Amino acid sequence: MTSFARTAALEPRPLEHRAFLFDGMVDFLETAVPFVREGLEDDERSVVVVVKEARLAALRDHFPGCLDDMFVDAESFYEHPVRTLRSYLELVKAKAPRHVHALAEPVWRDGWSDRETLEWARYESLINEVFQGTGASALCPYDTSTLPPRILEHARRTHPRLVQGGGESDSRRFAPPKEFSAGVDRVREFPMPQESEYLPLTSHDLHELRQWVGDRADRHGLSGQNAQNLVTAVNEVAANALRHGVPPVGVRLWTQDVDLFCEVGDNGYWSTFSPLAGFVPPKTALESGFGLWTVRLLVDLVEVRAGWDGTFVRMRVSR
Repeated sequence: MTSFARTAALEPRPLEHRAFLFDGMVDFLETAVPFVREGLEDDERSVVVVVKEARLAALRDHFPGCLDDMFVDAESFYEHPVRTLRSYLELVKAKAPRHVHALAEPVWRDGWSDRETLEWARYESLINEVFQGTGASALCPYDTSTLPPRILEHARRTHPRLVQGGGESDSRRFAPPKEFSAGVDRVREFPMPQESEYLPLTSHDLHELRQWVGDRADRHGLSGQNAQNLVTAVNEVAANALRHGVPPVGVRLWTQDVDLFCEVGDNGYWSTFSPLAGFVPPKTALESGFGLWTVRLLVDLVEVRAGWDGTFVRMRVSR
């Protein structure tokens, strides 16, 4: 059984981010139960358990006296990678000065595209960047009996340490967040459909743009808050392109299957673009990336391509 013995409190505590590879419920509980107990016995830690329902029920039975808000169904928590990052950030802030001690099981859904899977793998990698210096401890369960090999490989590449078979070791496959994120972007495709609608932008008054996007969102079956989120996101990206980009600036919109795409492009080259841009929340509104962080929260997927032919920000929402 893996030992999670208490250690002397150090300030500040480093982030602990470990992938827990297990095979079946018995194997899961042999490590998960002492991990949760360790956090409950440490006055400097605040425990949260975010796992799938079957494992959640088993852990509730082991800790019957704990408050219900300690247990969270992973299926409802892991719905959008950037929003999940935000939720954990809010949790860390709410629990301060205690350190969050999380048993956190990411959800990998059948039917996801390769791109969606990679974005969630990127999320796991970003934990190492976003939560460094918080003193948080995260043990992330991966069921080797049900998950495909590519997901288990992502676990090894996004977690510095591995827990498996009663032992713990460094992950020899681990890639730092910038390296992992850059790799995700290298394998993406950026096709442009032959048929798309185009609106040139020549004025900083974006009322026409907002009306244009809203009308087309409605026409293509996107309504309510999702439509408003898209309008807000496109407005934010367009305003930034007009302020910092190089003319011509324009917006393209099209549909593909159940998705609606909207892309803002300009002729400038974003030479300092970081693979983590907009994924790591800035501390203040004055920092670079604030707008892109907000845009990523508003839509399902944001992809940025910065090359010598211009800078393009592509937003995707499901209808």
